[in-house]
Amino acid sequence: MILLDLAVTFGVLSLIAFGGMPAVMPEMQRLVVEVKGWTTAPEFIQLFAIAQAAPGPNVLIVSLIGWKAAGLPGAVVALLAVCGPAAVLSWWIADLWERFKDSPWRIAIQKAIAPLVVGLILSGGYVLCTPSTPDWCSASIPSPT
Repeated sequence: MILLDLAVTFGVLSLIAFGGMPAVMPEMQRLVVEVKGWTTAPEFIQLFAIAQAAPGPNVLIVSLIGWKAAGLPGAVVALLAVCGPAAVLSWWIADLWERFKDSPWRIAIQKAIAPLVVGLILSGGYVLCTPSTPDWCSASIPSPT
């Protein structure tokens, strides 16, 4: 049951992750810590730090959360759930994007996405810097890119 929960949770996050994992970090933290209880707030920050220290993409945090929640099967399910839906959606959208390259709505969407991604990434940095009472040390940590 927990594997299905991991798959659904990270599959949905995968579909709304404009700008990568840092863009959905606030929602991921809320779901993982407050809603599902798979980690505590300090553990979430530690898993995030480990994922950022390791070479590779920002998506590594989901495999660590999956590992914490359900061991090796949880890590595999979480990683596949966060990569699969986004890959399929990206493939489909890329075809549409190319087909309508001169359309006015495509130009409008391109202009709207940039500030949206910046706002999502800034909110992710805020959540990561304020798991508890903010202090100068945690506020000095830059948001991941």
